[in-house]
Amino acid sequence: MAEQSESEKRTDLAEDRTDWAEDRTVLANERTYAGWMRTGLASMGLGLGFNAVFKKVEPEYLAKSIAVVFVIIGILIFMAAYRNARRIVKRMDTHAVDPIKAGHLTLITSLFISAGIALAAVLWLI
Repeated sequence: MAEQSESEKRTDLAEDRTDWAEDRTVLANERTYAGWMRTGLASMGLGLGFNAVFKKVEPEYLAKSIAVVFVIIGILIFMAAYRNARRIVKRMDTHAVDPIKAGHLTLITSLFISAGIALAAVLWLI
């Protein structure tokens, strides 16, 4: 069996490093998505907390309105996280990692958005 030339070895190593870099990018994308989702949840938590703390504010709709604004901000963050994560998932090829599937991103984000809408409705109705 013929040995690889030094040039071929370097080319193979460069291709391996490129593959690993793509895998790291995919994993970084998943961590970024999770971070954005946590930020959206924190925004919703602020809205819920704001409503609880300022429940006695007059007029009542003022506290509810501000709380719902934070929930809407959370929903917008979820949508932005989904859009950015989905774009990266579509563009990148993985080699040694098993990335989150685009359908799972859609499901997770849809559930968070639905929960946010339900929270906004409950905040406004109570």
